[in-house]
Amino acid sequence: MSTLTPDVPTGDTPPAPAGVTLTARAARRIAEILQSEAEGTMLRVSVAGGGCSGFQYKYDMEKTRAEDDLVLAGEGATVLIDPVSAEYMAGAEIDYVEDLIGAAFKIRNPVATASCGCGTSFSI
Repeated sequence: MSTLTPDVPTGDTPPAPAGVTLTARAARRIAEILQSEAEGTMLRVSVAGGGCSGFQYKYDMEKTRAEDDLVLAGEGATVLIDPVSAEYMAGAEIDYVEDLIGAAFKIRNPVATASCGCGTSFSI
């Protein structure tokens, strides 16, 4: 399975923490979703307190990129991750899976010590 590595432009942008990656399958699905949004819209993935395991992943559409965002780009998709969320996702892989119970984005996160049954929340 191929993965897309962070697109870190030169200049003042900080380096990507411990290799957060985006699979090509996830990037293609994100690009499909973004086609129905206004030009220049990006997907923001963040970590927030809550969920049944303590932390949960959030997905939001954004038009603005912060200078310190981690940027994952490829296959026509752009994903933003703020620095605090990136710390909770160090080494994670963002994927898109389709199975018998449905289709969803799945984050394989080595920082998480436990997760809920549905995979949308985790603890460290």
